[in-house]
Amino acid sequence: MHTCPSGQGMLVKESKPLQMDGSREQFFAPCPRGLESVLADELKELGAQGLAPTPGGVGFTGPFDLCYRVNLECRTASRVLWRIWQGPYRSEQDLYEAAIALPWWDWFSADRTIKVKVSAQQCPLKSLDFVTLRIKDAVCDKFFRIARARPSVDTANPDVRIDAFLDATHATLYLDTSGEPLFKRGFRAARTEAPLRENLAAGILKLTGWTPDQALLDPMCGGGTFLLEAAQIALRIAPGLGRRFAFEKLGRFQEPLWRALCEESRARQQPETPLGIYGSDVNGAVLDAAKANLNMAGLADAVTLKQVSILDIKPPADAGIMVMNPPYGIRTGEQDDLAGLYPLLGDVLKQRFAGWRAYIFTADLRLPKLIRLTPSRRTPLFNGALECRLYEFKLVEGSMRRKLPATAEEA
Repeated sequence: MHTCPSGQGMLVKESKPLQMDGSREQFFAPCPRGLESVLADELKELGAQGLAPTPGGVGFTGPFDLCYRVNLECRTASRVLWRIWQGPYRSEQDLYEAAIALPWWDWFSADRTIKVKVSAQQCPLKSLDFVTLRIKDAVCDKFFRIARARPSVDTANPDVRIDAFLDATHATLYLDTSGEPLFKRGFRAARTEAPLRENLAAGILKLTGWTPDQALLDPMCGGGTFLLEAAQIALRIAPGLGRRFAFEKLGRFQEPLWRALCEESRARQQPETPLGIYGSDVNGAVLDAAKANLNMAGLADAVTLKQVSILDIKPPADAGIMVMNPPYGIRTGEQDDLAGLYPLLGDVLKQRFAGWRAYIFTADLRLPKLIRLTPSRRTPLFNGALECRLYEFKLVEGSMRRKLPATAEEA
């Protein structure tokens, strides 16, 4: 037992790795805010237990190798964090004492590079940078005590990332098993302005209720994120195939088991074939980016692309799901342009897409009023720190308030 030297310190017991009933480990998977229930359903299907949704992610339990499967197959998580310690604290020294008591050498070797990342809510300590330094010192000091060697720090591309989260009274330490964020699928051959993150797009598709037997149309497809995610879902392609993960550098990594999981996943894949997935955009350069990304993913023949204005679009099927992420109109000129576009878009949807369901993801909360359609559902979601809505419109035929322009040019 160690006594903190500061007057406000507290006694900290020897830290032990968290385990539950033998092989049970505790994990936390962060996700875009608003997708917690979607992620919980996905984790349950992958074999996770003890599901505990909380704003910004889901806690769960399972054997250590569960993190292999979740990293490989989960579409909505941002990372998979392995929880190694949790306890109360009052000072930076408390956190140092807790960290230095952990058996880091059981988890990775001293030749691995590390990075410590600290985040907090209502933390009473004055400097998170100092907290980061003390946790890093504790890890390095423990290695030096045991092996007379210290891991090096690499803040850009570390082998091992140590995450710490502090609230007002308690701290939690994690080892990141993912490495690069899980939304980085590796298919962005070309980037477009403000691309939608892949795990957010996958979660939105889940919220629409789309299934591969339904037609899917994105009439403002940009770089093709919705299209890529939908094609992978339809062809049962695991989003983590073809990339590396941080758990491969941990001491508990079992390569034969990981290799077997990858082979099982590949065996479930369907061969590439033309799907009922359609994308269009008025901007030819943007559409070229979508083509490049689909080609990078090996899905160029699975999705149908067309350059056309959204006001000239025609349904590719009698019924289906339309999903789009239009510009948010951050600048005044863009807001004015969208204010003129939305009423015309509402007319297009109502006149041409009867029998479809349209889903519009936007941070522009004026949309329902401007589009002159009543949403049947509004789902709050966050794109990073930006609060957004996913609006659902069930489209039926009806009278129009204004005559629909024949072409985009007339509009």
